[in-house]
Amino acid sequence: MTESVRIQPPLSDEDVAKLHAGDHVLITGVIYTARDAAHRRLVAALDKGESLPIDLKGQLVYYVGPTPARPGGVIGSAGPTTSMRLDPFMPRLLEHGLKGAIGKGGRGPAVREALEKHKGVYLISIGGTGALLSKTVKKAEVVAYEDLGTEAIRRLEVEDFPAIVANDIHGNDLFEQGKAQYRQQEKLGSYVAGGA
Repeated sequence: MTESVRIQPPLSDEDVAKLHAGDHVLITGVIYTARDAAHRRLVAALDKGESLPIDLKGQLVYYVGPTPARPGGVIGSAGPTTSMRLDPFMPRLLEHGLKGAIGKGGRGPAVREALEKHKGVYLISIGGTGALLSKTVKKAEVVAYEDLGTEAIRRLEVEDFPAIVANDIHGNDLFEQGKAQYRQQEKLGSYVAGGA
């Protein structure tokens, strides 16, 4: 079993440089939630030269719109949403100090380039595990854009939140590595079947 790397935001360039595609991480500390509507507002504020409602420097943003908490609970189901639709916003936020994001699925070339340039990391979490992931959240509070409801920006305090590094600052992409490995195994299987 792969040993997990423990990380605690805010992250430095050095923290991020130690992470490689395929590493399993456990996050303890503060992460922020943000989805499409919040990203649009953050980038619009930057475009107008306005200050942001949260300090992104060194932080991780989790692409999630949690469900309401049950009575006595901290947060409802909190599974990741598809990351690619946030691609248009990610490079700009990385320029502004964001160190990474957590979501599901791959990222486009512009985001991968921006991660290398600005020393950021993209982490994936498993879709469909929202109820389990919510158990790592010890505290949750809305800190910006409350009118967005489930898409408001929340400050989560997490303990041992599990994720996997998909894209690192070294240009590695876990999804591309997986495809290459599959093609290699497929080629080897064809060779063996053909030679039998």
